[in-house]
Amino acid sequence: MIKNKLIKARKEKYTQEGMAKILHMTQSQYQRREKGEIKISDEEWERMAKALNTTIEEIKEDDSTHQVINHFYNIPEFILENQQEYINLLKKQVEELKEEIRILKS
Repeated sequence: MIKNKLIKARKEKYTQEGMAKILHMTQSQYQRREKGEIKISDEEWERMAKALNTTIEEIKEDDSTHQVINHFYNIPEFILENQQEYINLLKKQVEELKEEIRILKS
């Protein structure tokens, strides 16, 4: 079961890699815990809560309840920047075309 509360709390302070370093494990090992592929021990819950400056109750979910599964994707920053540049270029082109239409109509 994906640990949505943990993921949300962790994203406010750390990357998966940063959290993994605090917990003395690899990013891959930490990621598998967030995905629910590996059980998180009580000691790990305590260390995570301490690292996130919160309580275990705030980050641990009841595994017996059914929840909507959310997928979290780590998209590299350069891809997001590239997409924003492309959006800005398209906006500029739209404005230029609007101006051209206005000139042609008059």
